[in-house]
Order: sequence, then C-alpha cells, then structure tokens
Amino acid sequence: MRKTLLSAVFCSLTLPVMAHANCGDVSITEMNWASNTIVTSVAKFIMEEGYGCSVTVVPSDTVPAVTSVAENGEPDIITELWLNSTGEVYSRLEAEGRVQRLGNVLTPGGVEGWWIPTYLVEAHPELATIDGIMSNPELVGGRFNNCPDGWGCRVVNDNLIRAFDLESSGLSVFNHGSGETLATSMASAVEAGQPWFGYYWGPTVPLGKYDMTRVDLGGYDEAIHEYNANPNSPNAGISDFPAAPVLTSVTTDFIEREPDVADMLSKLTFDTGHMSELLAWMDENNASAEEATVHFLVNNPEIWSEWLNDSARQNLSALLD
Repeated sequence: MRKTLLSAVFCSLTLPVMAHANCGDVSITEMNWASNTIVTSVAKFIMEEGYGCSVTVVPSDTVPAVTSVAENGEPDIITELWLNSTGEVYSRLEAEGRVQRLGNVLTPGGVEGWWIPTYLVEAHPELATIDGIMSNPELVGGRFNNCPDGWGCRVVNDNLIRAFDLESSGLSVFNHGSGETLATSMASAVEAGQPWFGYYWGPTVPLGKYDMTRVDLGGYDEAIHEYNANPNSPNAGISDFPAAPVLTSVTTDFIEREPDVADMLSKLTFDTGHMSELLAWMDENNASAEEATVHFLVNNPEIWSEWLNDSARQNLSALLD
C-alpha cells in the first residue's frame, strides 16, 4: 500500500504544472548500483521540475561513462563518479579541460573500514580501538570477518592482518566467499544482539540498517595505505582507510550551456550515512529509486532547498507543499 501511494505521489509531482526557467536538453548517467539510482533520480527530478530541463537518463557504468565523454563529449553529467575507479582517462580529460568536477556528491565520500556493533562499544568502550579489540578478542566473538577473494579490500585487509599480527591476539580470520555472506553475517549477529567484527563499506544497506561503529585503526597514512593495496608488498604497514572521493562531474560545455543547473549540481551532496539510511529504507519497503526520491524530497526540504536558486526552490516548494 505504501509503495502504491508513493508511486502515485511521484506521478503527480512530475506533471507539468507550471512554466519553468529555460533549460535545454540534458543527459545524465545512471550507474548500476542502488545509491547512484537515487542520486540520478533526485538530480533528474530537480532539473526537470525546478529548472525546466528535458533530461535523458543514460544507463552506464563508471569506465564506459568516462570513455563516452572522452570519445563523444557526452553524457553531460556523470553522477556518483568514484574517482578511485576511473583510471588515467578521467585525469587526462580534466587536464585537457574537457570535464570538471563540481563537488562531492557523497560527504565525506565512500567509507570503508573495520566495524563492530555500537552496542558493543557502549558496553565496552575499549573496543572502539583495534588495540582494545586485540586485548579482548572474546568480546567481539573471536573472529574477524574478511572480504571475499578477488575484492580490492581483501588485499588491504590481508596486509593489515599481517601488520597487526591479528591472529596472535586470539582472533581467527574468516574469509567470506561472497558479499552476500559477509552482509548476512553482520545482519544475523546484530539482529540477535551478538558480537560481530569485520570489514564493511558505505553507503550500503547494512550500514543504514544497523548501528555500527567504525574501529579506530590508528590513523590514515596515504603512503602506507597505497602500499597495502599492492598484493605483492612484502612488508605491510598500519594505516586506516581513507574516505574515497565520490564526485559529480560534468563536461565544460555543459557548464557554459547551463550555468544555473551546474551551480545546483555543485551543491547537491548526500551525507554518506544518510545515503545508507535511504538505501535501507528502499530495501525495507521494496521501493524504487523514484519512490526513494519522493521519500527524500518530502522529508528533507532543509537539505535540498539549499542546493537550489530562488526560482527553482519556489517551483519545487509549490509541488511538495
């Protein structure tokens, strides 16, 4: 019933009810992961209903999208561009002045690290640090839940496990066979109020659904982290995980053609934790990205109103009030 009502609301909101600012044709990517479908849907709705754009959504992925811009100069907008996944092509496009990053669409960015349920930290504050966990392995269940083989995080984790000499403290390392079993292990433990300790990243459904605390691994060191990302590094070091930059990037032609929309996109950002909560809401309600867009816009006017100019803000407020 709730999903049907949200669908009806979204359809009613997208009806052309008033004249908007003069904006032309705009093309925007939609990547094949859930958080990006929300980002794209929110941006599309605002551009259409706030600025009067005619928006075409281009299904893509990070590398194909960047390659398309390099070869064809389009799409105009790449949403949720994970900079660490773009390789040298994107850097070259920026250096050539063909694309420009407008801002971070996730703040502080993509997060990853080692986590435990918050209720464990509340009961045992010493578990907030890796030293506290290694001194009390039984309090976290005596196990570290590791990434599956073949994932980039597995390489970093394996090097950190060696650097900390984690297993000498009495912690065993369980290497999960898939992302599904890793997520299920967290869900099963937290829903039962049991200990859990392991790697995870966000924005994701589990980090939006469960109250988890990131373990302090002792600070981030860029050189050591890069060294740990190499599977052939013989001497691993200790470094926490950095936040991964996640951008909105556009062609320079688009900035010149639609400066007001580009200004809005430069301000469009989601707190990473809030995005995880939106993903959890989608999962719990079996909702679409369009329904998540309605949910976000209706419940968070104090956030999105700051992104818009006065005219666009009035247009959306008239629809959503």
